[in-house]
This record gives sequence, C-alpha cells and structure tokens, in this order.
Amino acid sequence: MSVGILSLILLTLAVIGFFFGRRRAIQSAGGDARNLHSLPGYYGQTVALFAAVPAFLLMAIWLVAQPLLIDSRIVGLLGSQVAFDATSTTLAVEDVRRIADGLDALQQRSGMTDDELRNMQAGFSDIRGRLAEVGVALGAEVRPEIFEAAKEYRVMQRTGAMLMNGAVLVLAVAGFIFAFMRIHRDYRARNVSETFVRWLLIASAGVAILTTFGIVMSLLSESIRFFGLYPITDFYFGLTWNPQFRGGSELGLAPLLWGTLYISFVAMCVSAPIGIFAAIYTAEYASPRVRSVIKPVIEVIAGIPTVVFGLFALVTVGPFLRDYFAVPTGLGNSGSSVLTAGLVIGILNIPFISSLADDIINSVPQSMRDGALGLGSTKSETIRRVVLPAALPGIVGAVLLAASRAIGETMIVVMGAGAAAKLDLNPFQAMTTITVKIVSQLTGDLAFDSPETLVAFALGLTLFVITLGLNIFALWIVRKYREQYE
Repeated sequence: MSVGILSLILLTLAVIGFFFGRRRAIQSAGGDARNLHSLPGYYGQTVALFAAVPAFLLMAIWLVAQPLLIDSRIVGLLGSQVAFDATSTTLAVEDVRRIADGLDALQQRSGMTDDELRNMQAGFSDIRGRLAEVGVALGAEVRPEIFEAAKEYRVMQRTGAMLMNGAVLVLAVAGFIFAFMRIHRDYRARNVSETFVRWLLIASAGVAILTTFGIVMSLLSESIRFFGLYPITDFYFGLTWNPQFRGGSELGLAPLLWGTLYISFVAMCVSAPIGIFAAIYTAEYASPRVRSVIKPVIEVIAGIPTVVFGLFALVTVGPFLRDYFAVPTGLGNSGSSVLTAGLVIGILNIPFISSLADDIINSVPQSMRDGALGLGSTKSETIRRVVLPAALPGIVGAVLLAASRAIGETMIVVMGAGAAAKLDLNPFQAMTTITVKIVSQLTGDLAFDSPETLVAFALGLTLFVITLGLNIFALWIVRKYREQYE
C-alpha cells in the first residue's frame, strides 16, 4: 500500500468519524442538539481528529526514521568491504538504493517472482544490461556485496512498509473507537477539540523552529569538518580567494564578503529611497483611482523571475553603464560590474519595500493625521513627524527583507557582476558574492571530503550569521526609536 493510498484511507476514516461522532452526540441528547454541552460539529471534529492526527504523526515519524535505520543496517552488512570512509560509504549506499529500485522495476516489467529475484547473483549474465533496460545505469561492474545488500534493502523496505501500514491503521481505528465511545451529551467536546487544535498550531510553529535548528546544525557540522582541514584564521582573515581542487588553495573570505556587502549596499541605495517614496505617494498623496493603477503595476516587478532580471543586467544595464560611464571615465571596460548587479537588484527590491511600507503606512490611524493637521501641521510635516515614526517598525522590516534578498541574490550577480573575487572600491569592476561561490563550490561530482567543497558550508554559516546580525540590529533600532517616540 502506497503512502498516498494510506493517507486517503486516513482522511476517509476521519470524514466517517466526523459524521458518526456528530450523529452519536445528537442521539445521546434525545435528538435535540440544544441539550448538548457543545455544538454537534465539535463532537464530530473530536472523533475525526483522534482518528487522523495521531496516525498521520506516526506515519510521518516512520517515513523519516525508516530510511535512516535501513541505511545503518546496510552499512553494517557492507562492513569494511566498501566503507573505507564517509564518502565511499555514501556512494555504496546510493548504489544499493539504485540497484534495489532497478530490481523493483525489473520485477514489474518481467513478472519475476520474489524467489527468482532472491536467487539472482551479481554474476548473472548481463545484469547490468537488464537493469539498464529499466532505466538504471551502472557505471561499473556490479559487485557481489552491493548486489546482495540491494536485495536485502528491498526486503527491509517492504517489511517496513507493511509494518507501517499496519501500525498506522491500528492507531487510526483505535483513536476512532476511543473518541467515539467517549461521546455523550455532557462530554466537553468543544474543549477537547480546541485543545487538540491548539497543540496542532503549536506543533506547526515548532516545525519552523526545528527546521531552523536543523539548518544551523547541518551548516555547523560541515563547517567544523572544513575548519578541521583548513585554518579558521586563514579563512576569515585571508585576502585571497583562489580555490585549487588539486591542493594549495587560498580560501580567504574577505573578497567574497566585500563583494556581497558592496553589491547589497548599492542595491539598497537604489531600492530603499525609491520604495519608501513610492509608498508615501501611493498611501498619502495618490487618489484611489491612481493608487489602484500604480500599486499593481509596481508589484508586477516582484513576479518577474530573477533570471530575467539577470538577462536585463547582462544585455541592457551592463552595456549602458560600460559605454556611457565606465569607458569614458576610464574606470572600466566591462559590462559586468558591482554597479550593474546593484542597480538591477535594487530595481528588483523596490516592490518589496513599497508594497510592505504602503500597507504599514495605511495602517496608521487616521486620527493621528487629523490631530496633527488640526494643530496646524502641513501635509508633509504630518507625514514626516507623525505617520513615518508610527510606521517605522514596519518600514524597517520591509527594508530588512529587501536587504536579506539582496544579500542572498545569486542569478543577477552571476550575469551582472561576474565571478571575480577581489577587493576593490571601483564600482565598475567585476566582483562576486558569497552565494555565487557557494553554488560554484558545490557544482560538480566532487566528494564532500575536501576543503574546496566543504568551504561552501562555512560560507553558508557565515552568511547566516550576517543576516542574523542584521535582524538583531534592526530590532534594536526599532525598539530604541519606539522608546523615544512613545
């Protein structure tokens, strides 16, 4: 039974539970719903929740834990024959999975029985060719231990799937019966249902926290491996970025950090004032008819893919800056530059700032505006001294969102600023950012056992710390200003 079919069964059981629970509650009240403690729908909702939620939770945990347990079992079966290090172990387990999938496809296609597959050997004539017929390409000869592990992998997968289906269905039926039998006219179904929903909401919030924790731990663990192979002082204080996958690399962060901050600074110099001014106009000066046209037109920019902006930077903005500014002033002769990427990223971020700032400004109570105008303030003074201070936290949040997007942008930087890692103040020179180098270092078939590859995780961890620092700094500024304003 597939996960989709199992999920459909659980949803069907929940729907049945809702109607049966509702019906039982009304019957217990003598057919008059007014005699119930809660509305009839709460009784049905209680049965549906007990039937579906614990079962879905068990299924989710099982789907996460089963591959980990099977992989650890496969590694134990392979032993020292292939597990010389972490990289060879990972590759061997991937081969096992690929062959197991190929055997499943081969069985479906040829109608082979489980016994026939179990008796197959790695030396079977043209096993590689038969697997290739079902779309599984093996680059080398099938090793006997890998082939036997693949057969065992299939058995453990099927056994685990059968156990999961049984456990999930038993739990769903048990939850159904448990909730159904507790229903009577005085049962506080509303309290139970709302408590259940509250814990579901708490769990949903916990997913975001656990996801962030998982991201940090994955970055931190691989970064520790990197710093075990490459000196941390050379990484953070080195002034040269020159990775050599044959050894002797210079992996200094400074050129990448400088390019990231330089391009982001140019982008924010473009997007922040234009976005805020546009928000002030649409919120305070534009008529409803003009606002209904301008605001959607500005927000259309946010829907354009970044690769299109990259092409715009490569074909239009870059050559324009080169021909009319860089070459005449002698500051450069290339269309790829910090200014090119910064301008285009700034244009990309204008809708984020203007749209969010516009909503925040409109949320300022009209009574504050009326009070300022009544005291003799002009329109501009009211905006400057009343509206903007009241909307400052939201505006800072909008600017911070745009800054985070500017720091994390990759495609526009690749097309508009190039890939050169250098320390230079000239805005018409090609530079690159941390995100671009993260992609470039992870591109290819290189294993995760060299500093040239693991450096991507150290770069990602550094970028995470930078954005976290920006959030903390912005929060401090907002609280500081809010204290003065209040």
